[in-house]
Amino acid sequence: MVTRINLVLSPEAAADRETIIKRSASKLRCKNTDINDIRIIRKSIDARRPAIQVNIEIEVFTGSEPAKIPLRKFEHNDVSRAREVIIVGSGPAGLFAALRLIELGLRPVIIERGKDVSSRKIDLARISREHIVDPDSNYCFGEGGAGTYSDGKLYTRSKKRGDNRMVIELLHTFGADERILYEAHPHIGTDKLPGIIRKIRETIIECGGIFLMNSRVTDITIEGDKVTGVKVGTVSYRADKVILATGHSARDIYYLLDKLGIALNLKPFAIGVRIEHPQEVIDRIQYHGQDRGAFLPAASYTLARQVNGRGVYSFCMCPGGFIVPSATSDGEVVVNGMSPSLRNSVWANSGIVTEIRPDDLNAFNVYGVLAGLKFQESSEKMAWENGGKRQTAPAQRVSDYVYGKTSGTLPRCSYFPGIVSSPLHKWLPEPVNGAITEGLKEFGRIMKGFLTNEAVIIGVESRSSSPVRIPRDQDTLEHIEIAGLYPCGEGSGYAGGIVSSAVDGVRVAEAIAIESGLITRDI
Repeated sequence: MVTRINLVLSPEAAADRETIIKRSASKLRCKNTDINDIRIIRKSIDARRPAIQVNIEIEVFTGSEPAKIPLRKFEHNDVSRAREVIIVGSGPAGLFAALRLIELGLRPVIIERGKDVSSRKIDLARISREHIVDPDSNYCFGEGGAGTYSDGKLYTRSKKRGDNRMVIELLHTFGADERILYEAHPHIGTDKLPGIIRKIRETIIECGGIFLMNSRVTDITIEGDKVTGVKVGTVSYRADKVILATGHSARDIYYLLDKLGIALNLKPFAIGVRIEHPQEVIDRIQYHGQDRGAFLPAASYTLARQVNGRGVYSFCMCPGGFIVPSATSDGEVVVNGMSPSLRNSVWANSGIVTEIRPDDLNAFNVYGVLAGLKFQESSEKMAWENGGKRQTAPAQRVSDYVYGKTSGTLPRCSYFPGIVSSPLHKWLPEPVNGAITEGLKEFGRIMKGFLTNEAVIIGVESRSSSPVRIPRDQDTLEHIEIAGLYPCGEGSGYAGGIVSSAVDGVRVAEAIAIESGLITRDI
């Protein structure tokens, strides 16, 4: 017999399997020995009151051997002689599109501008130590995409565009810890993701898929209104189905599409800074001054407020994490956050961003649908100029920023290339500066102790989403003008984060299979 129950436990009790079984038996009015097994369905922390609790939803198996619910497994097919589909980019959208294509009997040919996960590490180290950015191998570009070395958060607000659960279960199949199956905010960790990405690549190749690394697409070939393939330099690769899964930082692709006269749309986006506190400060605020101890994780937060009708919110909060340099070329400074799997750094960081509206882009309207992209680039160049014209980043103590004071000194910071004092309140573009200043004041009222000079802000956090959308048909997912061209993932403007990008990749793969007559639309 299988019974689903909910328990409310102390953090210590929730960490002990025998205690969970004992409490389950008490709730079901049976003996401990009657319980053959338990399976955690969902686990979350409730820290709203001083007595912190953990809510657990579990399945309890009694009476006979439990029939475990099978998790989604990858269906291996030999597609070495199957019809080919080109995938540009090997981030979550591209990789999960490839996996689903294989299951559906199609052969993915993945063209990736960057290097494999192992080689990529060398180039990441050069950014921090030598301040040299390889435009094809960095925190944004390379095998696995931006997520590989930027945390691995798996929660998403998107619930309507596909099977999020399938993606989570497949990531577990490829090596992610089982906790991602039930935690309210699942997270893999930047130290674990490279190995998972490597296993996915090896599986795709074993099934007959093709990987072309260090191969930046320089052209998309079109005949009439149909795609016929892509070019990497002078080398052509032909296919009548091309998935564009290039990520939101592949600006050269947007410029290429615009040059080819392929329709693009201006898309809402956000820009701001990254804030970093000592983790103990966030723990003290969120856990009501209590010592976190061994049974509570590094505390996190989610903040959002309207400031004069403009949204200001936290983004990609990284408890126990680090701030990393995410520029994709020299002449720009971009910051992002990540956490290792144990979230055991002494720092906590998060993006604090505000929405950018069409009226904010008036000075860039000459660039048409690329106005947002140019605004983004301009902000990153300002960060470069004010950061010492290296990958060192401009920074300011938080209270100093809010009250318009230049910071004479800066606190220790996780950003390895280094930070330099800069009056961000003077050069951050308006209305970004005004909105974030007032937003931080509001956040300080919500979380007492958040607005402190123990914390530092670093600029700029500019790649939270794409400022461009590549329009596609709602049903077929093809580009609205070019048959066989499938914009996909964050770079297309239809996803944000690992899970929603992966789900979008799966949806595109299935749309191609439907068009190819391999499956029906009600799959």
